[in-house]
Amino acid sequence: MRGHLAPLLQPLNLAALLTLLTVAVSIHGELGPQRPLGWALLVAFSALFLLVDTLAGRPWLRGIGYTALAVIALALVALAPRTGTSPVLLVILVAALAIDYPPSRVLPAAVLLNLALYLVLRAGGHAAPALTVTVYLGFQAFAALVAHYARSAEQARDRLALVNADLLATRALLADSARDAERLRFARELHDVAGHKLTALTLNLRALAERQQGGAPAELEVSRRLAAELMDDLRELVQQLRDDRGLDLATALRALAAPLPRPALQLAIDDDVRISDPATADALLRMVQEALTNSARHGQARVLDVRIRRDGPRLAVSIEDDGRLRGPLREGNGLAGMRERLAAAGGQLAFSTSPGGALRIDASLPA
Repeated sequence: MRGHLAPLLQPLNLAALLTLLTVAVSIHGELGPQRPLGWALLVAFSALFLLVDTLAGRPWLRGIGYTALAVIALALVALAPRTGTSPVLLVILVAALAIDYPPSRVLPAAVLLNLALYLVLRAGGHAAPALTVTVYLGFQAFAALVAHYARSAEQARDRLALVNADLLATRALLADSARDAERLRFARELHDVAGHKLTALTLNLRALAERQQGGAPAELEVSRRLAAELMDDLRELVQQLRDDRGLDLATALRALAAPLPRPALQLAIDDDVRISDPATADALLRMVQEALTNSARHGQARVLDVRIRRDGPRLAVSIEDDGRLRGPLREGNGLAGMRERLAAAGGQLAFSTSPGGALRIDASLPA
């Protein structure tokens, strides 16, 4: 329940509701016998204003909602044209438009709204309709600029969070790659240097034992046995160091999804999956990154399920969310870039629609 109410309790919404309450108090006396209709319009404006905020994934419905809000606001102005406070509703509306749309679309809408406001005030017998429209036009411009820059700051913060997550994920892969390279270098040094000297020591002990007449001393035999055991231990240690455990892809992917409020990442990587090639790991990372972004922007998904398993000499990756595509599946720049990146890594990519209407991605890469 709290998750559904959270979008409705944003600061702009709370400020708008408080302003609507102030408008209701100020026009109460002017409404007269039309008071029930006025209160009904105020309640309808408040409810629709909150409802529009929940239609983030349906731009055409939001457009209809904003049009209805404009009609309701102008109707309230027509019911109470003389108090001069009912046009505040248009200030709220223009601020909301500035959050959702670019200035190139907000400016024509504001001009039309204020032209309609002037005509309604003039028809209602307002003493100075032009002055009132001018005053409220200034309020609208101020509210629109504040809302626009607040939205720009929020978008910049979100982009910065995504870039930071990208850097953290890339750093995790680079750290794993550097760690594996250092382990391999250390294993080679042990094998080439310590192994060579131990072999020479064993041969010298054997030669010394063969020169002894009447049998080698017990200490010499113990030294030969210890040298052989140390050689076996060294071989085992070198083998353990050379064992390729692969890059820690899970940590990198979770770091990539951490700043996104949705969708949540559900990751399943089979135990036999080993990814040692940084190029393959980076291709997987970018594919999941684009899937997360695509699901958040277009699918309105809450969960993104990612499964990575071994399929013979290749890796099989399946990605599916719980959202729903709007319209037919089309490959935009993001999906096209994903396909190109996978092809450069020797992989293959297929897009389809799940039975629930969500986008499904199936990929195959060299292991």
